[in-house]
Parts: sequence; C-alpha cells; structure tokens
Amino acid sequence: MDPAAFLAVDPNALGDRRRAARLERLVAALAAAPEASPPAACGSWAATKAAYRFWDSAHVTPAAIRAAHAATTRARAGAEGVVLAIQDTTDLDVSGHPATTGVGPLAHPARRGLLVHSVLAATPAGVPLGLLHQQVWARDAAIPGTRRTRRRRATADKESQRWRDALAAAQAAAPAPPRVVTVADRAADIFDLFARPRPPHSDLLIRAAHNRRVDVAPPDPAPPGAAAAADLWPTVRAAAPLGLLAAAIPRADGRPARDATLTVRAAALALRPPRHHRERAALAPVPVAAVLAAEEAPPAGVAPIRWLLVTTLPVADLADAVRCVDWYKRRWLIERYHFVLKSGCRVERLQLQTADRLERALATYAVVAARVLWLTHRARADPDAACTVVLARHEWEALSCAVHRVPTPPAAPPSLRQAVRWIAQLGGFLGRTRDGEPGAQTVWRGLRRLADLAAMYRLLHPRLPPPESSDPVLGNA
Repeated sequence: MDPAAFLAVDPNALGDRRRAARLERLVAALAAAPEASPPAACGSWAATKAAYRFWDSAHVTPAAIRAAHAATTRARAGAEGVVLAIQDTTDLDVSGHPATTGVGPLAHPARRGLLVHSVLAATPAGVPLGLLHQQVWARDAAIPGTRRTRRRRATADKESQRWRDALAAAQAAAPAPPRVVTVADRAADIFDLFARPRPPHSDLLIRAAHNRRVDVAPPDPAPPGAAAAADLWPTVRAAAPLGLLAAAIPRADGRPARDATLTVRAAALALRPPRHHRERAALAPVPVAAVLAAEEAPPAGVAPIRWLLVTTLPVADLADAVRCVDWYKRRWLIERYHFVLKSGCRVERLQLQTADRLERALATYAVVAARVLWLTHRARADPDAACTVVLARHEWEALSCAVHRVPTPPAAPPSLRQAVRWIAQLGGFLGRTRDGEPGAQTVWRGLRRLADLAAMYRLLHPRLPPPESSDPVLGNA
C-alpha cells in the first residue's frame, strides 16, 4: 500500500529534497511493519542509520511532518459534508528508558514521559480520515499546579488551554465547506472553550462534566428578563422525553456487551460564566442545547448508561438529539487511534534518548497509525469497494495466493472487505461467525506479513506492471 495517500511532503518545509524523500521512504517502511522495531522495519543497517539521523536532525521539525499528513487529511475531509474533529489526550510513558532527557512527570509523579493531544478527523459514519492537529509537551515539575489554585488561574496558564488551541488548529486545518464538529469527552467541558469565537461552519459537541449554572429559555412569548437561572442536570432531567433510543453497549473492562434502551431529552439553555472566572463580569452567557440520553430501567446490579451532551448544534426534535448521540459515540475512534499509536506502533518502546528525537519519531509514526485505523474502518464503511483503492496489483494477488495456498491469483480483485479480512487473517483473525469485523490489532499484524509476501511475489513475477494511481485522494490502484 502506498503511504503517499497519507503524506504530502513539501520539500521546502524540510529544507532539502533528500529529507523529504527520506521521510517518504521511512513512512513506507514503518507502514509495512507497524509493530516492528525501526531496525527490523528498515531492513538494513544503512536504512536504520538514516532513520535515526532523520529523527536527530534539527532541520526536521515535527510540525512539518504533521503538516504533510494534515494536507492529505484535508483532501479527504473536503469530500465530506460533515467532519467530526475528535479531541483527546494520552500519555506517552517512557519510564522504562530513564536516561531519556526532556520529558516530565505524568499523572503519577513516578512516571515520566510526554503528553500527546490529538485531533482526529472522522466521518459521521465512523471512518477516520487522519489527523488535523497534534500537540506534544512535557510537564515542568518545577511549576506548581495544585487543585487549590487551579480555578484562580487563567485558562491560558493551564493545560486545559490545549482544547482551545486544538479547536483553533482544527478550524484552520479543515477545509471550509464541511461543517466541522469538535467532539470531546468531559475533560473538555470548559466554559472558555464554549465562549471562544467560532466561524459559522464550526460547532461543539462536548460531554458535560459540571453541573453548571444556566439560563433556561422561557416559553415564547415571554416578558423581558424572564430567563431563569438553574442548574444544568436537573433542568435537562425535567425536560419532557423526546423518545427512546436503542443502544448496543460494547464489552469493556470485564463488562459484557448488552443492549440498552435510552430515554432522550433535550433543552435549550445558555451557559453562565463560572463564578470563579477572572473575567466573569465581561462575559455573556453562551447559548447551547443540552441532550440527555439516560437508561431509566437498567438490569439489576448494572450501572445505568447516562450521557449528558452540551452542543452548539441545533436540537429541535428527537432526530437532532439522536444525531448528537450518534456523533458522540464516534469519540472512541480517538482512543483506538492512540491505542494503535502506542500498542501497534510501540512508540513508548523507542530508545531515542531525548524528547526532541522522540517527538520527531512520534510525528512519523502518527502517519502510520492513522493509515492503519483508516484501513480498518474504511473496509467496514465501504465493504463492496474494490480493494484496488488501497492495494497494488502484486499485493492483492500475493494476498489471495497466500490465503488460499495456490500459485495462481484470481482474475478479478476481491472486495475491500474481503481483502482486509484476509490481511487480518495473516495477523491472527479467525473470522468465525460471531467474531465480527477484524480490529486494528490483527490488521497491523497482518500488514507486516503482507509486506513480506508482496515483496517475494514481486520478485517471482518481475513482468508485473508498476502500481498506478487511480484515486486522486487515496492514491493506490
């Protein structure tokens, strides 16, 4: 598979065309074997040494690498009517390499590493398109940040500023025609995020963490000044039900999968500035809608499902509220992305000695992780597409011959869904009736075997034509 579909390198951004070519070759090598160490993926001492020199070069900035990937993300996003910009933060724990310099404390003070905040673009159907933004930093252990002083500090002086920075970056990176909806969990429930000016095509969809004071919209018509102050949670719970929503709750943390019936409510509100906000007197309430999807009759001994979402999207009826819930459910894609980045690409195992080198390597592997996740979910969303949108001819022919253990490939390429299932089968996917679709883990493992199989097949069939590009956005044919 051609990784160029996820990387549009501007040679001027790296200062030298040779560095641009090195980045493309490095991403191609790592993408063919995401789980392998850099020496194993590069395949030779010369290529490995070149990779380490690339990550050590002061001429190579992580921002330039991320920009090369974001350019291809914008191309895919431009074809969508709505793009979900999903934000989340994860730890990059390198405590196993105590000699690494430039890192800082994590949530547990004994652990050391970097903080990574990513913005993943996805379609409402759940197909990840790539990264729009990624911010990496190390905490300074010398700067106090106690809970006692947290509320008195300005947002710009706290780590929570990352949500505002990421919103601005996603708005700037995403193409203007689609509606960009920022989706985030409770850590993003920050008044300053809602109060930040946004262009008309930008909206927020945030899970509520605080029982905020709100102004409740009065019935129409109403006398001037009729808006009343209330608390967020009781106000939404008191709203009349809009209807019911059936939800499939996946298995997680020892909890079995189950089906749940959620009662959906919604209310039009305005968020009041927090009483401890330093600029409270100059801030106006922010109009929003709140959507509550709650399980009112859970099974005995089971904690009920309860999601309260605060959004700037219009919510006029049940269909609008269900749309908000469905879009919020796509938030788990960012968790899967970080899982692929850390468990699939194993970036926490890199022994690069400095935070600067680690961040350059992280930016490189970020492209690989986005590609793996896209392949996994594109096959689910568009199963009947020809696999040639992602696989070259020698790749799908080698894949088919290996899976069926025959020397001759079929005349026509398989579907995308079938090809991805075969790749996952190389990585340990069993494909039993109740196994569902393969996940990212078996896909990234299968990609390494496919790379070896395709290379050997190419040697045995030297007369095969070179790969041709048939898709201006996705690249390979």
